[in-house]
Amino acid sequence: MALPRGRRGRSRVAGAGRFLYEARTPAPNDEPRDMNLVDTIKNAFVPVHKEGYPFIGAFAVVTLLLGLFSTNLFWIGVILTGWCAYFFRDPVRVTPTDDRLVISPADGVVSTVGPAVPPRELGLGTAELTRISVFMNVFSCHVNRAPVRGKITRIEYRPGKFLNAELDKASQENERNGLVIDSPNGTVAAVQVAGLVARRIVCWTQAGENIAVGERFGLIRFGSRVDVFLPKDATPRVAVGQTAVAGETVIAEFGGHAATPLVRID
Repeated sequence: MALPRGRRGRSRVAGAGRFLYEARTPAPNDEPRDMNLVDTIKNAFVPVHKEGYPFIGAFAVVTLLLGLFSTNLFWIGVILTGWCAYFFRDPVRVTPTDDRLVISPADGVVSTVGPAVPPRELGLGTAELTRISVFMNVFSCHVNRAPVRGKITRIEYRPGKFLNAELDKASQENERNGLVIDSPNGTVAAVQVAGLVARRIVCWTQAGENIAVGERFGLIRFGSRVDVFLPKDATPRVAVGQTAVAGETVIAEFGGHAATPLVRID
């Protein structure tokens, strides 16, 4: 059903089971909304995910206690509390909904693009698939988003080591949690990999649920990576060293005929 111009409507994506919002160009007779100072201030702040509330509260309490003994320690605590709130930020993202596109599941730097065997617990066989990894440092937004839409057919958690998440062997040896998604273009897996500092992987979805592309599915504390395993016919659209934005950056494409783009680093 067509949405009227000048309105924001919501339409259900077939098979996704989630609502996505579509923006429309304002009609000529639409009256502009006046922005006041409160709106301006609110728009300047990024929402914080509820997973971060206990940590931010703990940092704040410790800061107040430190302030009883030392002004310098108090201000150090204020800085650390601000960093904690920044770490758990959960900004709104504008996600492409074209089924041909694979979207980055994490904020960070692309650390790996190439063939790799997926973790055995995912049940995807022993043949190499195309793997794209995004590494998150302690300053990255750590809310993870689905790279494609489809049905979650499997979720597998495996305990493991806490090696540097930038190392290639971290995909097989570190603590991890994997989602297998039956997408319109085949099976896609997104694996949350714990890192050197990370000690907690959070996943909010369950097997059997439908998930929309760009939908939040989990979070990792504090510093880690997410691996995306794709069928061989997917063409990567990013290069190692490129910065990716969760829910927005196109990292691969199905049905694309052009080769993986060349890049220049200045």
